[in-house]
Amino acid sequence: MASHPWDLESLCRSGLIPPHYLADEPHEDLAAYVGDYLQEEIAAEASAQSLPVFAEFLRVAALSNGEIMNFTNISREVGTSARVVRSYFEILEDTLLGERLPAYRKGVTRRLLQTDKFYLFDVGLANFLCRRKPSQGTPEFGKSFEHIVWMEIQAWKAYQQRDLELSYWRTTSGFEVDFVFNDREVAIEVKSGRVHENDLKGLTALADDGPVAERMVVSPGGHPRSLQDRHGTVSVLPLQAFVQWLWNR
Repeated sequence: MASHPWDLESLCRSGLIPPHYLADEPHEDLAAYVGDYLQEEIAAEASAQSLPVFAEFLRVAALSNGEIMNFTNISREVGTSARVVRSYFEILEDTLLGERLPAYRKGVTRRLLQTDKFYLFDVGLANFLCRRKPSQGTPEFGKSFEHIVWMEIQAWKAYQQRDLELSYWRTTSGFEVDFVFNDREVAIEVKSGRVHENDLKGLTALADDGPVAERMVVSPGGHPRSLQDRHGTVSVLPLQAFVQWLWNR
């Protein structure tokens, strides 16, 4: 299990919708998919809305994929009201094109952010909409890799753990953990490069705030190993090992 079996850069661009993932030219299929979605789904859901404005909203929402939802900033970029932007996000949820990731709100000693994040349902779609082609070592690849981990957790949740409460944890001072299962049952940080002790700051801060049953960092490749902080052991899992751990739960 020295490395993952996937070309992650290609996966970031194609996504995991089977016809797109298997296509020689996924960009063309993604373009057709978005065109069909705008013409059929949005025409049915929001016939009174402006499709050009909604198309621009989709691009800006993709740029904000995996980040804290800020209706005011997005409305400013799109050129419409925050109320309309909020309704557009609801359309994405209603048509299953995206889903909110709630903030963990049970802070004991630290002040926590309370605003949700939002993920589009497919990493290839997100990168197509914001015209990105992530390569390893870039911030865009880091965001895409986090999105891939989120997609795998969402698939596992849908098939095996429907009652899972999934959230992210972030303090007002900037400490963050990408994914938290239930009430601190599992805490997961995602890193797209080599993992060092310095990358444990968020997981350590979370454990400072209260007990965490299991903590881990997910990275693209390498060997499973462990690191230590003042609260004990943190597992470091390459993506393939993480997927096996997840589906064997």
